[in-house]
Amino acid sequence: MFIYNARIDPVCSPVIARGYVGFEGGRITEIAEGTPASVSHGDIDAKGMLLMPGLIDIHTHMGFIGDGAGEEGIDVNEGSDPVMPQLRAVDGINFRDGYFADAVKAGVTSVVTGVGSLNPIGGDMIALKTAGRYLDEAIIRRAGIKFALGENPKSYYTERDEAPQTRMATAALIREALEKARRYMALIDAAEDISDQPEYDIKSEALIPLLKGELKAHFHCHRADDILTALRICEEFELKPLLVHCTEGHLIADILAEKGAEAVVGPIICDRGKPELANASLENAALLTAAGVKTAICTDHPETPIGYLITSAAFCHKYGLSRENAIKAVTSNAAQLGGFADRCGSIAVGMDADLILLDGDPFDIMTNVVMTVIDGKIVYERN
Repeated sequence: MFIYNARIDPVCSPVIARGYVGFEGGRITEIAEGTPASVSHGDIDAKGMLLMPGLIDIHTHMGFIGDGAGEEGIDVNEGSDPVMPQLRAVDGINFRDGYFADAVKAGVTSVVTGVGSLNPIGGDMIALKTAGRYLDEAIIRRAGIKFALGENPKSYYTERDEAPQTRMATAALIREALEKARRYMALIDAAEDISDQPEYDIKSEALIPLLKGELKAHFHCHRADDILTALRICEEFELKPLLVHCTEGHLIADILAEKGAEAVVGPIICDRGKPELANASLENAALLTAAGVKTAICTDHPETPIGYLITSAAFCHKYGLSRENAIKAVTSNAAQLGGFADRCGSIAVGMDADLILLDGDPFDIMTNVVMTVIDGKIVYERN
């Protein structure tokens, strides 16, 4: 199939003023200037509209907090134990929730979703497409394990009269679990046969991919001190950190750049609803990027509804982030930070055919998503 007669922004290569993209079997097979040698009835004339890769929201709770479903539709936090790395996101997502259809209509073709931020260690975060026959088919890969610092775990467990009730206790619980997992992994590696292996520990088992560097540590952190605690813990255990929210990142942007940190900023369209958001700034993404920190933008859906992802990027552009970097923050950068840039986030031969067709500037509030394609299938067309 071809989408032709389009203005193409591949994101990671120069814009093509008039060209076409061919795809087959869910993958992009061709991208070029001009028109295809021949077109058939099923091919799509873009009529000069903008074709770009589908948008990616790298931090959401899609499928965990239902669309108007009330308490029954909320599965985002398992608050019975502060340390729960064994939770599998795949077991909690309602893939038929109405917000997935909203994402498709807004041109969001991939998200990273997972548990909330009440637990110092929660479950895993997974990357998935926003349309498909069923969840398992839509999954791209596991992206990380969720950690949380600051107000959320502290306030929740204080109300329950349990630990952690301070930032120190939160960090201590995280260190304890990671050290147990490190020793557990060492015992497994040293075992000569199955009888020598330690008794199965589901929590430690869940943290092994993190310790091996196969998954990233997704740290919920707002204040500068919490951000630095996240990096301190990751350095101690040789983890790959991803700083989620990173609200005060702009105050220590040079330090984060020196440490090679990666940041996901957002939600952008929100209030300063709790003390640790006091220094929230719409210039955060611009200042982090200028310092050399690879940065993506998220909605933290449903804190900001998923349909406002591109609007969030537009606000960051308005407040100093270059147009190119604002687009990358919801496409290629998001894919890179999520660990699936080999499949999504740009238009190139061999990439997944996740494409959106727009009838105007992506940062113009009046622009519409005319068509959304996921894995080479048209999943949305605007009448």
